[in-house]
Amino acid sequence: MPATPLIDFETLDLSRVIAGRDELRRVLKQRGTFELLDGILHVAPEGKLIVGYKDIRADDWWSNDHIPGRPIFPGALMIEAAAQLCSYAFSTHAPGMENAFIGFGGLDGTRFRGVVSPPSRMVFVGRLKRFRTRMFTYETQGFVERGLVFESEVIGVVV
Repeated sequence: MPATPLIDFETLDLSRVIAGRDELRRVLKQRGTFELLDGILHVAPEGKLIVGYKDIRADDWWSNDHIPGRPIFPGALMIEAAAQLCSYAFSTHAPGMENAFIGFGGLDGTRFRGVVSPPSRMVFVGRLKRFRTRMFTYETQGFVERGLVFESEVIGVVV
């Protein structure tokens, strides 16, 4: 059974980008093909809730090979995009973490609930569940046209 959405789409303005690629590059260490977020749409106080997006395009680097003739955005890349979203929130709100490198600590409860095909905009949501000085856990979800297609708890650690 799908989880309850972490956000109410009716209460947020998801048309306004508050942090684009330049800001993401300032904070996140991933480059090139592994820059999996296109922007941040909402950040609640203290980074407890964050919303970002990725535009899924037919010319993305993975689209010819996953799956030939019927491109499907890979679940592993959904997880990575969600982790980058959470890393951005942690790095910009935890004292002294502005230049920290955040690595994967683990995943819990990961479920894929739909197929994501180009062209589409995938909206990622992260809600802080647990915060420690060098570690965090966020509940994350991914949506296409407000339909839940992915969810997972993402654990990040300062490396």
